[in-house]
Amino acid sequence: MTYRERYDRYLALIEPALKRSFGVERGFDFDGLLDAMDYSLTAGGKRIRPVLTLEFARLKGREAEKALPVACAVEMLHTYSLIHDDLPCMDNDDLRRGKPTNHKVFGESTAVLAGDALQAEAFGAILRCGLPVEARAKCAEILAGAAGVDGICGGQFMDLSAEGHALTSDELSSLQARKTGALLSAACMLGAAAADLGGPAAAGADQAAIDVASRYGAQLGSAFQIRDDMLDVLSTVGELGKPIGSDKRDGKTTFMSLYGEGG
Repeated sequence: MTYRERYDRYLALIEPALKRSFGVERGFDFDGLLDAMDYSLTAGGKRIRPVLTLEFARLKGREAEKALPVACAVEMLHTYSLIHDDLPCMDNDDLRRGKPTNHKVFGESTAVLAGDALQAEAFGAILRCGLPVEARAKCAEILAGAAGVDGICGGQFMDLSAEGHALTSDELSSLQARKTGALLSAACMLGAAAADLGGPAAAGADQAAIDVASRYGAQLGSAFQIRDDMLDVLSTVGELGKPIGSDKRDGKTTFMSLYGEGG
């Protein structure tokens, strides 16, 4: 199977699963909230993170379908981070993936709640799935690490605090390792952890696989951020699906501002 064929197969699993995530009747009038959650979750995108989760599960010997709830969970958490990242109190963006951002369509309060609910549902998707209890616990621990102070939230705080201040290369790398790299790394780790069938005999090998996945994801995160910084300068709104030039507008240090296009 070629790279493209496998990627397309994963997308064929992920997209319908995401669309089914919030289609269940909840018994109360949550339509507006569910609509806001669904709007951003099914807005498209490359689905890099859930694809990575399924592929690392496959490499570890788990059928991709069995790891699908975990893959959807990482995309839910990613979507929450995008909704909040776009808010007026954060980056204040009007477009995401070529569509109006969540708060532009549903209002700021609903957007905040949609993001909050998606984060909670991400952990629910893991903890309610059919994987062995040890695997579910490990996956939840990994996702929590990527979401919290050492991950997205810490990275976003560092990013906002650094606006208007020149950062060194080390400071920028530390920031982006949390804001961008942590969830990409977690996506890979989750795939390896989802393949854990439990049992003390396999524990060392399972942790070794998770560690390898973590290192791969961290390096991928660095490359991803460098490319994203370049596109914010070199791309167009039509190509990127979101505003360009926002990093310069907000006074942010980026890999592009530090090293230039040829660096």
